[in-house]
Amino acid sequence: MQTTTTYKNKNVLVMGLAKSGMAAARILKELGANVLINDGKSYVDNADARIMEGEGFEVVCGGHPVELLNRNLDLIVKNPGIPYKTTPLLLEAQQRNIPIVCEIEIAYAISVAPFIGVTATNGKTTTVTLIHKIMQESSISSKLAGNIGFVSSLVAKDATPDDVLVTELSSFQLMGIQDFRPHIALILNITEAHLDYHTDIKEYRQAKLNLIKKQLLTDFFVYNADDDFITSQLWQTEAQKVPFSQKMKVDGAYLLDGEIFYKDEKIIDQQDVLLKGEHNLQDVLGAVAVCKLYGATTAAIACVLRRFTGVKHRLQFVKEIGGVKYYNNSKATNVIATQTALRAFSQPTILLAGGLDRDHDLSPLSEGFKHVKAIFAFGHSKERFSNLASVHNIPCQTFDQMEEAFDAGTKMAESGDVILLAPACASWDQYVDFEERGDAFIHMVEQL
Repeated sequence: MQTTTTYKNKNVLVMGLAKSGMAAARILKELGANVLINDGKSYVDNADARIMEGEGFEVVCGGHPVELLNRNLDLIVKNPGIPYKTTPLLLEAQQRNIPIVCEIEIAYAISVAPFIGVTATNGKTTTVTLIHKIMQESSISSKLAGNIGFVSSLVAKDATPDDVLVTELSSFQLMGIQDFRPHIALILNITEAHLDYHTDIKEYRQAKLNLIKKQLLTDFFVYNADDDFITSQLWQTEAQKVPFSQKMKVDGAYLLDGEIFYKDEKIIDQQDVLLKGEHNLQDVLGAVAVCKLYGATTAAIACVLRRFTGVKHRLQFVKEIGGVKYYNNSKATNVIATQTALRAFSQPTILLAGGLDRDHDLSPLSEGFKHVKAIFAFGHSKERFSNLASVHNIPCQTFDQMEEAFDAGTKMAESGDVILLAPACASWDQYVDFEERGDAFIHMVEQL
């Protein structure tokens, strides 16, 4: 951990506990700050608050009282999930010009290792995981951090100068940075999202672009040259620009005649990439550019791309049995996500869909029915899928449980087919969450 005097004797309010808040509070205390903790959950139900109180911290629970600002605060470190626009304490803090940051800023202040920062509306987790695996294959000491589930400040605390921190960053986190500067930044795409959190689309977009604002000429910005908005914002960084594209040859990573290149060097044939789907191709190209910039070998990149099955529950290749390939996309909890999954395949596809009926319009799914051989629908919404299938003359069977639909789909499947779990619905009629549903599907495949 790098020693810094930035926080010594400063009065810091840590808003929000859980793993990141607890880590930030402890590190700030170690760096000499006077730390006050505030958490919205009541004290009675707050085991984290009691733990921190036992370690000598002052903890205020049950809300975010504006009066805490009268403690002569120098800094607020807030949980990314606490919104600015509906939290009076934060609105008043902005009026008083009290700096507000997220825990990633603490990680940057103490890290002796460089950062690779990745953000996007879609594809962050897949890309960060892919970069990490390629780095490891190239014997580069890579550590995952950030929104992917590893508290950045804890990872940074234990990092050495020989490590690189491959960090997934959300717009929520990027709203709360001041000095954070990744050596390599990657923005895959920026579309409309999280407008319940952000004031408007302009604020959301700028939060994403905060990733590159502190970069210098010695840094690199890898960007999607097919995204018109991103290319219009290149002026916001001094970093060296490295594009990637699915549509044209660029001075970076690109797809040309079914082959993936970095500059003029062929990396791999597209057909040899195990991770399927047009949306995943941009993740692959972004990862290739980042890894080549950091010194990964072409052999390592190709090796990982030939075996990377994807992130769990996100168009994850599970196994091939008897010529039938099984894919788990339990994360597809809405129609758009299932449309995207269906577009990933050109071979005959048996679709497993259903779950909690949230009254979404299912009709757009028909755009992806060209290769759908049959639908096996389950759960609360099963009859709606049956009605849709009948309109398009697609065989459909309905079942109460996903396991019944899986068994029937497996019996129909022939060599060359795909069985795809892409429910287009939430899981809550039968499962705690999409992860539990996906795990159940994986277990079914493993039992065949």
